[in-house]
Amino acid sequence: MRLFETRPGDDGLPGPERALAVLALITGTLMAVVDTTMINLALPTIAADLDASASRAVWITNMFQVVCAAFLLVFAGISELVTRRRIYLFGLTTFMVGALGAALSRNLEMLLVFRALQGLGAAATLSIGPSLYRAIFPSRLLGSALGLSALVVAGGYAAGPTLSGVTLSFVDWPWLFALNLPLGLCSLWLANRALPRDKPRQGSFDFLGALLSMLMLASFFLAMDAVGHAAPFWQVSAWVVLSIASGAGFIARQRRAPYPLLPLSVFAEKRFTLAVSASGLAFIGQGLTFVALSFFYQEQMGFTPLETAWLFTPWPLAIMLVGPLAGRLADRINPSVLSSTGLGLLIVGLVALALVDETMGVAESLWRTALCGIGFGLFQPPNNREMMSSLPPERSANVSGVMSTVRTVGQSIGVALVGAALALGLAIQVTLWLGAATSFLALLASLSRMSYARRALVERRASSDGE
Repeated sequence: MRLFETRPGDDGLPGPERALAVLALITGTLMAVVDTTMINLALPTIAADLDASASRAVWITNMFQVVCAAFLLVFAGISELVTRRRIYLFGLTTFMVGALGAALSRNLEMLLVFRALQGLGAAATLSIGPSLYRAIFPSRLLGSALGLSALVVAGGYAAGPTLSGVTLSFVDWPWLFALNLPLGLCSLWLANRALPRDKPRQGSFDFLGALLSMLMLASFFLAMDAVGHAAPFWQVSAWVVLSIASGAGFIARQRRAPYPLLPLSVFAEKRFTLAVSASGLAFIGQGLTFVALSFFYQEQMGFTPLETAWLFTPWPLAIMLVGPLAGRLADRINPSVLSSTGLGLLIVGLVALALVDETMGVAESLWRTALCGIGFGLFQPPNNREMMSSLPPERSANVSGVMSTVRTVGQSIGVALVGAALALGLAIQVTLWLGAATSFLALLASLSRMSYARRALVERRASSDGE
């Protein structure tokens, strides 16, 4: 297989070692993604069993997401001091301990504690996942590797709801958490054996920057959650003010810290900054659409949650089919051309979905959802390649942390926008038009970096010919 061929001058791991290392990343990623999608579908069942209200049960998801979001940049920074391999092993172990505790929980409070532990473990693995792909694979295969990553994430999103529905048909909800354990143990064994052993960076850790980062991201997520649940204005404002204040403090700290958690100099590279902007805006559109369609299918078209999960399936399935091909093409042609084309298809799909009403059949919705998936699958791997390759390898941990944070923040904003629209009494279709608008802004950012990406491709080819 092309991904595991070794050529003279290749960086990264030798071909045979890549297979085991990437299998460790695949199983670890699947565990985190499938767990999230399974639990979302099972929230009503868990709430009923634990005698918890719907508003409190939502925190089973929120607790995981708040902790995960708060620690993404922190673990990316720590990985430079203790190595990415150790952080990944820590993340897997912590996630499994949290899953076991969640499976044994018999009240909501205990479950929330272990969901926070799972969020901590997920933050450790997800914050450095992309940078590990760069360490494992040679530069000539980076796009293909990130395409494989997109396939795995999409596969997890596609399989999670169905696996949850089938599991709950036969056993109780604690088994949803217990299912993580065999996959986690497999990933832990593979990671311990095969992940590359990089050298730790010398120097101190930016503790104040880490604290401000956690405060900034956690309060931002809580603000978005408050907007999504139509919380009082004063509550939303308080979280927003705290996020802005801690964000300003974080930026000031990064400018003068001897070893900053996130060196702001990385944003001087226009390819990186524009790719980050395109990613964040596109994820706003995706996060917004997923929530909006969930309400549309269930409240306006009368489908059950499990049927709704099936209606979403064309999106991740399309990413699974298109993502690896897009990643492979990004190693050969201008990645921004592929990303921009994908965003164009995503916009067309979102506009088509906004025109759907309850009188239309299922097929009318499915092809539109599939078109969105094709567009997103064509956009994401090449755009991720641009982010990873636009900065030197020694900055890959920082890039990885930014990628994960932007994805999480973008999805959170999307969910909050749907909640705000519903609180204002706006139609679901309005939010889908908003998703198309944010995707259009992402397209503008992607088109803006076209010449920079073309120049980088020419330089990469010249360097390859010289070798």
